[in-house]
Amino acid sequence: MKKLIATLLFSAVVLSAAAQEEKKSEIVKTGINFGPLPAIGYSSDLGWHYGALTDIYWYGDGSVYPDYIWKANVEASWYSKGNSVYHAFFDSKYIIPGIRVSADLTYLGNKTSNFYGFNGAASKYIKDLDKIVEGQGLYLMRRDNFRFELTTQGKIGNSHWGWVAGLAYNYYKTDHAVNKDLDDNRAKDISLYDVYVDHGVIPAQEAKGGHHLEFKAGVVFDTRDHENNPSRGSNLEVFFFGSPDILNGNRGGYRNDYLKMAVHFKQFFTLVPDRLVFGGHVAYQGLIAGTSPFYTLQTIMPINRKNIITDGLGTTNTIRGTVINRFLGNGYVWGNFELRWSFVRFKLFNQNFILATNPFFDLGMVVQPYRLDQLKALAADLTQIATRPDGTAVRVSDLYTGQAEKLHMSAGIGLHIIMNQNFNINFEFGKCFDNNDGEGLGINVGLNYIF
Repeated sequence: MKKLIATLLFSAVVLSAAAQEEKKSEIVKTGINFGPLPAIGYSSDLGWHYGALTDIYWYGDGSVYPDYIWKANVEASWYSKGNSVYHAFFDSKYIIPGIRVSADLTYLGNKTSNFYGFNGAASKYIKDLDKIVEGQGLYLMRRDNFRFELTTQGKIGNSHWGWVAGLAYNYYKTDHAVNKDLDDNRAKDISLYDVYVDHGVIPAQEAKGGHHLEFKAGVVFDTRDHENNPSRGSNLEVFFFGSPDILNGNRGGYRNDYLKMAVHFKQFFTLVPDRLVFGGHVAYQGLIAGTSPFYTLQTIMPINRKNIITDGLGTTNTIRGTVINRFLGNGYVWGNFELRWSFVRFKLFNQNFILATNPFFDLGMVVQPYRLDQLKALAADLTQIATRPDGTAVRVSDLYTGQAEKLHMSAGIGLHIIMNQNFNINFEFGKCFDNNDGEGLGINVGLNYIF
């Protein structure tokens, strides 16, 4: 860890030293701008990240810079823990006059996806078993996701208000985890997913996944000076999204129709011009009607995707430093607060660069439980399902703590390398306040601010 932090600090010094004397004015970008890069990163949850990606920006004559006429992103990459990413994204406010169009086509292959149970504090986290131990992966399952999303936005008159409408198709494939280090004997490799299926916490009708056509509609209020790297202004998003269960067949009358509501409010204040910005984000996402299948709980629905993976609650997108998707329920509230200090601005290779750091504080909790009565029933089952490295038996009853949900908190700091206000490579480190949310230091190397 010390070597990694030292490497990041050294990189910042080298980039700063390579810069010429700082100037007030930026280079106005015109025409096309490519950002081909190796997809090299690291996540405490997913492992080392490798592959290739490119961001392509078309700035036209530069009259809208630092905004772009259109942006395209393509990525093919893999994680060392067995996950894969194939992603294509397009976004433009100008191709269709007065209408913003965003499209996303993505396949996420997660043969060893992390699954820690429902309702936050009610589910026990055993760090010693948060890995493959003697052929068993207690917290592993398969969750592949193929998605296509199309989102449109427009202004309401000449105000700061706008509307949003979109549709999406998602296919989820869920099952027991697939990994060469797992025991082929399912009587030995018992996972939390298996326990939930066997006890009816996850109904058999949705245990293998499903197809969903989702619709999205709402309103947006936005006064930010820049979308990807704002220094002032407000952003409010209020929208509904849901799915009629029309693609999964009859399934004996079992249905997963659902409607959810999401509210996001972001506020930015300039504390020192061109240097220091305070940013805050508070959010709610919850079930309004119907029954959401378990494999959609971790989907934190955005209006426009800043990141390929937007799962939660927990992870690098919501409560940094927690283990991925640690808190699953029908509804969540969370908040992110950080200081963004741009400590170096320079020009290099005819590009505008910013080096920034962002100490942060995150918090959140499940406010609508999910199948809590079925989860409580586990407390009566004393069947042994695993053994800790010290020889201590783990029983089904141990997986339900009996605790009421509480506020989960974390804090940390990040380093960001920002090119032309839009392309942002981040290195973020977070630590939970409670070991039941995740022990050790959570590390993520990825793209963009989380809000």
